[in-house]
Amino acid sequence: MCGIVGVISHAPVNQLIYDALLLLQHRGQDAAGIVTMQGTKCFMHKARGMVRDVFRTRNMRGLPGDVGLGQVRYPTAGNAYSEEEAQPFYVNAPFGIVLVHNGNLTNALALKQELVDVDRRHINTESDTEVLINVLAHELARAARDKTLNPEVIFEAVAAVHKRIKGSYAVVALIAGYGLLAFRDPFGIRPLVFGEAVTPEGRTVMVGSETVAIEGTGHAVTRDVAPGEAIFIDLEGTVHSQQCAESPTLNPCMFEFVYLARPDSVIDGISVYQARLNMGETLAQRVISTMPPNEIDVVIPIPESSRPSAMQLAQKLGKPYREGFVKNRYVGRTFIMPGQGVRKKSVRQKLNAIGVEFKGRNVLLVDDSIVRGNTSKEIVQMAREAGARKVYLASAAPPVRFPNVYGIDMPTREELIAHDRTIEEVREYIGADALIYQDVDAMKRVVRTLNEGINTFEASCFDGLYITGEVTAADFTAMEQQRRSQGTEEEEANRSRLALQSATEQA
Repeated sequence: MCGIVGVISHAPVNQLIYDALLLLQHRGQDAAGIVTMQGTKCFMHKARGMVRDVFRTRNMRGLPGDVGLGQVRYPTAGNAYSEEEAQPFYVNAPFGIVLVHNGNLTNALALKQELVDVDRRHINTESDTEVLINVLAHELARAARDKTLNPEVIFEAVAAVHKRIKGSYAVVALIAGYGLLAFRDPFGIRPLVFGEAVTPEGRTVMVGSETVAIEGTGHAVTRDVAPGEAIFIDLEGTVHSQQCAESPTLNPCMFEFVYLARPDSVIDGISVYQARLNMGETLAQRVISTMPPNEIDVVIPIPESSRPSAMQLAQKLGKPYREGFVKNRYVGRTFIMPGQGVRKKSVRQKLNAIGVEFKGRNVLLVDDSIVRGNTSKEIVQMAREAGARKVYLASAAPPVRFPNVYGIDMPTREELIAHDRTIEEVREYIGADALIYQDVDAMKRVVRTLNEGINTFEASCFDGLYITGEVTAADFTAMEQQRRSQGTEEEEANRSRLALQSATEQA
């Protein structure tokens, strides 16, 4: 899960991309990067860190041009500590391509070998994004051989890319001197949307991961990019589109609605905020069927994503809704921090309990989900230390029992608290007096009511069903081995590697 954006305008785009990345910062806090294009020359700056830290004034001055793209990174493949694996990625042939990617390729290892043995292309990192850009470059070179590069040729290349790569991917790519290309995987797992604005300088077109980035920068949302669809925006701002997949289906990632996306975004016609309200309503029914509501004195959310669900749950139960935790907004989202040690250390830095809301009460804490369980265990203990008589915990999402291979940082089975454990065993580990989970089918049903055109969701971490179909036990083993083999931050700092993408000088 990353945040990506691309812009074509008739005015400098560096500030516009920066602003859009700030609006997408919740999707990744590990690294950030921007590329702009002036004429046919590309300018890049990327580094580890938050957007506000990576881009200083002199960095922004070094990003001229009225076309560009950017990304905030949340690592799910490759090395979390490597600056070389920060996006965007660049290849100089054919034409010069810069690319950002949100998602995860499930056949990256096989493709990497194929690129070396058959396509004769060199891969220098462990990132699946480098694999993706090289596949696109190879297919673009093949489609454009002895032809003038135009939208039809580009769409032919994207169709070939769809046939080669598996998994989830929302992509924005800049083709030097031609324009901006965006496309989405045939299953529509990761979100992608575009919008337009008319400014005194002319028309601007923006592509991004969420509507909040489009609307928050003064653009009107046009529509979502359809599964398997590619759109090409030429340098005049004209949008060309074509379906490039043979049998596309829409299966948006359920975890976007549970946790990943901002509540003010709309994904594939579904309000994220309303989806979370609906989840709270069905969760209330689960609470009522599990325990007498009169045993609950107050409902308290665990900030931030759980608030809509907790509010709706409290209303349905007829119980007071209170803010019992104050969040330090200057600490990153714990779920997307690389490394369990960093994640555990940050919990008490991130949240502090308001004692008056807990003392002598039976409190029902509501979280958006429970993934590893360590954060939940710490928060339950904080509630007890604040004076709660009993601490109940409700999850707006079902138990996370299975690895996710489509771009969420939960690829190893042993990291998941609910994997091969009963709910009672999870409750004992967390230390709550009661533990109530959302029902999988109920969750899907209430979110689907917001867009009747969606038949299925990608919910593999809850139900174990991998919609792309090719995921095997060997794939899980390979991903887990790669994860365990990742170096620490200190090891990576001492490692010398070719910095082919760009200098990462900090201001």
